Amino acid sequence: MPWSNRKAWVFDMDGTLTHAVHDFTAIKRQLGLPTHQPILESLRAMTPARAEPIEKALADIEYEIAGEAEASPGCEALLQRLQEAGCRMGVLTRNTRRNALRTLEVSGLRSYFEDDWILGRDEAEPKPDPAGIHHLLEAWQIPARQAVMLGDAIFDLQAGRAAGVLTVYVDQEGTFEHRRWADYCVRTPEEVETLWAGVG
Repeated sequence: MPWSNRKAWVFDMDGTLTHAVHDFTAIKRQLGLPTHQPILESLRAMTPARAEPIEKALADIEYEIAGEAEASPGCEALLQRLQEAGCRMGVLTRNTRRNALRTLEVSGLRSYFEDDWILGRDEAEPKPDPAGIHHLLEAWQIPARQAVMLGDAIFDLQAGRAAGVLTVYVDQEGTFEHRRWADYCVRTPEEVETLWAGVG
């Protein structure tokens, strides 16, 4: 299917729409969490009483980081092209919705996404669960075969695969450690715009 026929676009946020600035190892140490396991998975293994203060501290750390957000190279041009083409666009992040809104505002990308289509970890089961993608596609009434998931982490790609959508792996370093989960690998959103135009 031509890229121009992909009418639904779901974006990861940190490291995809914006430069990757989270030092997750440092955050885990600050929160007293094991460094070998993802943060949300560590919190899920705890009792609610133990997890609650850590979750609050995590949200505060992420909110501070959101204040430094910068858009990825070529990201705004891609979003502009998709918007002009009448595509539906949403954000699916393992961050909180509050922090997602701040990140998008600070990075200058807020105007491209409607409020209802920005989903955080409290609005949908966190990736790699595909629930957030399913929710957006059902709301938009667009089939999975016409949808794309862009992300920089294995959780993004696994969620996309589970939802049956095209997966695009954005790795600004170009190492593509998780390429087996991706249909396409790009270093920046700018390369996605090139694919959309049918060049290369």
